[in-house]
Amino acid sequence: MLKIIPLLSAIIMLSACANHPHSNKNQFETIFNGNDLSGWIVKTHRYKLGEDPDNTFTVHNGMLRVDYTNYTGEFDDRFSHIYYEKPFTNFHLTLEYRFRGEMYTGAPSFAKLNSGVMFYAQSPDSILQNQNWPLSIEMQFLAAGRKGTTRTTGNVCTPGTDIYINGALTKEHCINSSSDTYYSDNWVSAELIVNNGDVTHIINGKTVLEYKRPQIGFTGTIKGIDKSAWDEGKVLSEGYISLQSEGHPIDFKNVKIKAL
Repeated sequence: MLKIIPLLSAIIMLSACANHPHSNKNQFETIFNGNDLSGWIVKTHRYKLGEDPDNTFTVHNGMLRVDYTNYTGEFDDRFSHIYYEKPFTNFHLTLEYRFRGEMYTGAPSFAKLNSGVMFYAQSPDSILQNQNWPLSIEMQFLAAGRKGTTRTTGNVCTPGTDIYINGALTKEHCINSSSDTYYSDNWVSAELIVNNGDVTHIINGKTVLEYKRPQIGFTGTIKGIDKSAWDEGKVLSEGYISLQSEGHPIDFKNVKIKAL
């Protein structure tokens, strides 16, 4: 009997630990609640932080929706991003997205069926009012508009940054993945794993792109940034996550993250 008591005590302690809330620290956390935009903040090119006068980002049937219903006039480079409230270092992000409808008239041609998730981004309050993109790395989402065409998704683009791919530093702004082609109105699952400088893009369960050592570099398309405030060549190890609006309607859902 004396031998059984310690064993029972150990089982009880393990059970208590399993039910303790801190035991969930390695689980995925839902960062978009499906009801409102709590914990997220918008930064639109030429607008002050938090201003979204055209309601670009809304919640619709549990989805975070990028929509242009309230837009009028020229698009005028109203590129916009909605940021989660805190930065991350090493993480595993998962979400689902689908493009829908037509691109807003006047948006640039490259914006057709084009969006993405930015990571290791500068803080939203450090983005200048006339800065078009955040300094960041982008996991780019694309879709093909019609059957018979091919277009990869889960690509990488580098506004204000550079990366190492296949062992060499590249200055290319965008690099295609090896993904299959997906069409508008279809839900696509995307995963982004960032761990100690190694980055992996996964689309519908398939690894489609890998690269290393994201760092600051100004060979991309970023405009309006104060370059003197940044150390070119500095390796990035932390930053914010944002979802992108470039001119084509898109929905996001099941946005979750796990710290690594």
